[in-house]
Amino acid sequence: MTKPRHPTLDEIRAARQRLAPHLARTPLVHLDLGLPDRKIFLKLETFSPIGAFKIRPALNAVLTRDPAALRNGVATISSGNMAYGMAWAARHAGVPMAAYMYADAPKTKIEGVRKLGGEVRFISHEAWWRYITDAERPDISELVINPVTDQAVLAGNGTIGMEIVEDLPDVDCVLTPYGGGSLTSGVASAVKAIRPQAKILAVEGEHAAPVTASLASGRVEEVETTPAFIKSIGGPSLLPQMWPLVRSLIDGAAVVTLAQVVEAMQLLFTRAKVVAEGAGAASLAAALTSPHATGNVVCVISGGNIDAEDYIQVLRGEIPPP
Repeated sequence: MTKPRHPTLDEIRAARQRLAPHLARTPLVHLDLGLPDRKIFLKLETFSPIGAFKIRPALNAVLTRDPAALRNGVATISSGNMAYGMAWAARHAGVPMAAYMYADAPKTKIEGVRKLGGEVRFISHEAWWRYITDAERPDISELVINPVTDQAVLAGNGTIGMEIVEDLPDVDCVLTPYGGGSLTSGVASAVKAIRPQAKILAVEGEHAAPVTASLASGRVEEVETTPAFIKSIGGPSLLPQMWPLVRSLIDGAAVVTLAQVVEAMQLLFTRAKVVAEGAGAASLAAALTSPHATGNVVCVISGGNIDAEDYIQVLRGEIPPP
């Protein structure tokens, strides 16, 4: 079982240098809402070539591998955006790519993988979870890159945190959506190394909040989950391998309702002209509602890959179906 550690600043700097020739820096913009106790900034990963942050960890993971290890191609396990990012990275490297996804993943992400030449292999939610947790691995010839625990994945995500502190040196709080934990842990590793007094909050939806339960009890907890239109955050538990990082890097968790996420998605569209998927807007929903998000608050808007029919419902003020 892979035991990840938080990436060092040197590893994150190396990742940024590795990615810089291929990916433009994403903007950090002020969202002026006139709030008395907090100034909100948006780290817009929606501006990446695939519309999501996952291109950073995927490309860093591919670029750090020995070409011989990639001779049969690369594979990953994903609810959507990591598959999309890995397809982009594999196409850049000129190698085949396969993604293990569940059938009800957003169609825009499935189609994105295929348009970039990737192969989508559908599996059950149960098999997907076993692959993510390394309880089981697909017996294939491609190199399998775990989207959460791979060390190059964590360093790639750390580049987001490094950019945040460079653009806003006096940042007080950073909120990231929490799925498997690689985004939150990578960003926190960079932010805490440069500005240790900044708070890191993991954002979860009411449909599944394992971080909140685990931080409260001091151990990895399993929670009940309910289906939701937000696909890329929330699971039955934390990945056990990520618990040491979560415990040491994260200052707390914030749980948002599906209605609050819809309101945040609408706000991003009307005030910033930004299209965000549910998980991407969750950090803004938490920034607006959490009493712990004060001062200079950065929301990582992690992605904007949402199916059109769901987004139409959001703009109407409706919660899309699971």
